[in-house]
Formats: sequence, structure tokens, C-alpha cells
Amino acid sequence: MDLEAFRGSLSASAPPPVGLPLQALWWAAKGDWDRAHKCAQEGEDADSCWVHAWLHRQEGDLSNAGYWYARAGRARSETSVEQEWTEIATALTERS
Repeated sequence: MDLEAFRGSLSASAPPPVGLPLQALWWAAKGDWDRAHKCAQEGEDADSCWVHAWLHRQEGDLSNAGYWYARAGRARSETSVEQEWTEIATALTERS
């Protein structure tokens, strides 16, 4: 699945068959932060940690975000949260 198809799936009522990190981004894009957070928490891989970091950055909890960025092996993004969503979604869809 590429980014365009992933974005197109946002009109559906359920996420496409993708891994937990992309499911978390999908729910976040739909405005369901709690469901997105649950998906991110279920994964312990670096991609899940990256999305988890982004979610806490989005909510403004930068200290918690910093913890998850470190777990993901990434520096906190200096872009907007919207741009970072696109960067993460692009990276993850290219690997799926």
C-alpha cells in the first residue's frame, strides 16, 4: 500500500489490513487519539515507538514524546505534526 492508497482508506469505517503503527496513524487521522494510542502501545518495535512518540507530541506532552522518540532511536521532529504524520506514513507504507 502506498501513501495515496493509505490516505484514501481514511474514508472507510475501519483501517485497511496494515500493521499496528499504520493503524495508529489511521485512527489518529480519523480523530480518535485514544484508539490510535492503544494501537501504538500494543507494538514494541521501533515503528510503534515512533508513532507513539508522534502521538504524545501531537497532544503536547513533549517529555513523554521524548521518551518514545528515544525508544524509537529517533530525534524529535522539528516539522509540524501534520508533516511528521506524512513522513511516518510514507516511511511505513513504503515498507508494507
